[in-house]
Amino acid sequence: MQKKQTQESCPRTSDKRSDSQLQLEGVFVDLDPRIQRAVAAEGYVSPTPIQEQCIPHLLEGRDLLGSAQTGTGKTAAFSLPLLERLATRSRRPAKGTPRALIMAPTRELAAQIGESIRTYGRFLSISHTVVFGGVNQFSQVKALNRGVDVLVATPGRLLDLMGQGHIHLEQVEVFILDEVDRMLDMGFLPDIKRVLQKVPTDRQTLFFSATLPPKMVTLAHSMVRDPVRVTITPDKPAVESIDQKVLFVGKKNKDALLVSLLKEQGVGKVLVFTQMKHAANKVTEKLAAAGIRGAAIHGNKSQSARTRALDGFRSGRIRVLVATDVAARGLDVDDITHVINYDLPMEAETYVHRIGRTARAGADGDAISFCCAEDRSFLRDIEKLLGQPVPAQMEHAYHCNDSFHSTLPAPKNFGRGRSGRPRNRSNAARPSHRRPRRRR
Repeated sequence: MQKKQTQESCPRTSDKRSDSQLQLEGVFVDLDPRIQRAVAAEGYVSPTPIQEQCIPHLLEGRDLLGSAQTGTGKTAAFSLPLLERLATRSRRPAKGTPRALIMAPTRELAAQIGESIRTYGRFLSISHTVVFGGVNQFSQVKALNRGVDVLVATPGRLLDLMGQGHIHLEQVEVFILDEVDRMLDMGFLPDIKRVLQKVPTDRQTLFFSATLPPKMVTLAHSMVRDPVRVTITPDKPAVESIDQKVLFVGKKNKDALLVSLLKEQGVGKVLVFTQMKHAANKVTEKLAAAGIRGAAIHGNKSQSARTRALDGFRSGRIRVLVATDVAARGLDVDDITHVINYDLPMEAETYVHRIGRTARAGADGDAISFCCAEDRSFLRDIEKLLGQPVPAQMEHAYHCNDSFHSTLPAPKNFGRGRSGRPRNRSNAARPSHRRPRRRR
């Protein structure tokens, strides 16, 4: 959704449209006045392309197959018509029996979807809750027992609570799968299939993925019926509004280079990506020693620690968030001025997801990548995906010619276990219903 230049919160004393709501444009005018009121209160006026294309079909009850990156307004594209449907067909939900189920791959994304449901449904009598692993289930079960209209869940905790008899899916009217490609990467396909066996066949299904290769389309068509297909920036998100550059640096000088950049004028809220969890912790410690307040977020952090870090970053109490790729998708934080790739990612597509955390909602942003000799092959893959070189900034105090001219191949087992198989890239929503292997 596009915000107007000066945000004006609408009055909350009546369900009638205020003057600011009358300025809503496009498909927003077809929504329930109470939903319009919530949208206007957030300062939004016009829908994004994916909202303009999705909302009319979803209001008609059509299934949908969507290809869209994060930052396109996708969450509102499905949450607004979902709230419209539930408000129109209002009824009290039964204990542990949601009317809508939204599945997401990570805790962070699930929490953000839940926050969107809360924000846009604030003037409706619609209840929701979010369930994910890594925290005690007591409060989640308590909310479910009260009855919820919308359940947002990660696969592992969802199946856990289903197995315990706390969740029943036979009354699900709308089934939404978000970032399916990410769920498949994390090994959740069997879990998705188990959930599919429990939801009614007579339902509305929404299937969203960043990309839709033929195998993904085949999977989608096993879940949806006569879907509308919506594609926004099909292969890669637009990066025209992101000022990208690469700085060649020796591995030992990355910390000093990062600190020097963070002290430059105009560098505000910054998201720093590392490849490994221990590196995220180390970078955070180096920043603290330099007087820069930061926090780390990765799979080894407890859920409460991750929530505190994200809340502090959103509010501005924490200026720098250092993250592994658990935050590369789904992290929706306003006003990130810079994304810094302390380590380049192993996969070129991940680079695009990372830098997409800045320049959101029409704003500009900067993406700075550090490239040491060992990372040179990763940079070549990124430039091949982009179809153009990433502009190099050679004039800085830590420039390294050896890194610039490096022809080293990627380390064979980089980011892999002893067996050579890729490590689980995120512990954010590991299916906890699986039994651990016995040690021999």
